[in-house]
Amino acid sequence: MWLRHQTVPANRAKRFFRRLLGAGAYNLWSQSTPEPERTVERGRCYRRMNKILLNLSRLCTGSDEEAMCRVKMRADHQEFARLVRRWEGPIRRLCARMIGDAHRGEDLKQDVFLRVFEKRKDYQPGGRFSTWLWRIALNLCYDELRRRGRCREFLRDDNEPEAEGDLEGCAAETPAPDARAAEFEEGELVRQALLQLPEIYRTVLVLRHYEDMKLAKIAEILEIPEGTVNSRMAEALIRLSRVLEPKVNRKRAQVAERNSMTIPKEIVAL
Repeated sequence: MWLRHQTVPANRAKRFFRRLLGAGAYNLWSQSTPEPERTVERGRCYRRMNKILLNLSRLCTGSDEEAMCRVKMRADHQEFARLVRRWEGPIRRLCARMIGDAHRGEDLKQDVFLRVFEKRKDYQPGGRFSTWLWRIALNLCYDELRRRGRCREFLRDDNEPEAEGDLEGCAAETPAPDARAAEFEEGELVRQALLQLPEIYRTVLVLRHYEDMKLAKIAEILEIPEGTVNSRMAEALIRLSRVLEPKVNRKRAQVAERNSMTIPKEIVAL
């Protein structure tokens, strides 16, 4: 009788973990399962359990707005670290695509979260944390783009006779010179064309097509009407196609020329 009462909770635990971790978890308790298979299944169960615990921790820790309120009121470093872990990937991508430099995008990402902590008292609990964060990131990107623009103008003024050479040097800093356009993939061509658009058009394209935001969310971040976002998106796509078309045609011509050069002489003679 005592043995029966002891085995019932154990069987319930097995059924619970089978439902939680998958049917393969049964192999952990099956004595007939070879040890290598039990080791593999044990690793799978650990990974599933870690994912479940991560989702539970997110539910228990509350929303980003609640975390930012604790950062604002108590300078809670643990909550701030959680926000950084959650948002550092999207902010890094945004900065890199707006600036066109992955290394500088990493630096700007750190500047963004430093600015968030410095300006924590300015956060309004009634608004979304993500909207506030995107605005800070975009403003820093705009500052960086303006600084780069002033730097280029200063270099052209100081070296007026060598202006053409300076422009070539600036183009060489980006990984897309026209001489090697045929070697780049389509994604690289689009990225380089994106950098040639004005800020207002580049912003809506990055937020819509790379960060997969809805037009209403973009309008909220940029603090403009949704109709304005829609018109900017249409104009941005038109300008992007104008920039891309000659590059794509040039790439196709170079590919065709390279293919023609590889044709054997015997075939050409025929």
